Amino acid sequence: MITLTVHEEPSPRADRIDRAERLEFVKDGFSLIAAYLAPFWLLANRLWLALAGYLGVVVLLSVATAAFDLSPSWLSFALLVMHLVVGFEGDSLKRSGLERRGWSMVGSVTGRNRAECERRFFDNWIDGTPAIAARTPVRGLPATSAVATAPAPGPGTAGRFGRWLSPKTS
Repeated sequence: MITLTVHEEPSPRADRIDRAERLEFVKDGFSLIAAYLAPFWLLANRLWLALAGYLGVVVLLSVATAAFDLSPSWLSFALLVMHLVVGFEGDSLKRSGLERRGWSMVGSVTGRNRAECERRFFDNWIDGTPAIAARTPVRGLPATSAVATAPAPGPGTAGRFGRWLSPKTS
């Protein structure tokens, strides 16, 4: 079983589908890629402060190894420990990075794999989310969210999914 936390951008889009595409799912647990390729993983996930801290500790350890005439195996051991810490805490670093950029956590979900977690989340999330959320109130209408429906394609048009799904006209 895996657990994912779901995060939404600071100013979400009005359309439910656009909002769903921009959601960020972050796994909870050990990340082998983050442990094996720590600086590249931090760079790829735009965790600049964590990357700066990582590089600072590497420089500090290198200077300390040279200054105290320590065996290079101590530096290797210290780097191994740092990589394991990044592997265990990488997902927490990613969540805190999203939070620092203004993203909000909208939920968490547990399942057998990532696809099942996403399906479970969207099954519950779609029921409570309007299709189109009103961004600004229109004069004379309440400021609540409105659900919009797409107009049916007219005769002779291809429609959204092509002619073969369009209504037949005689």
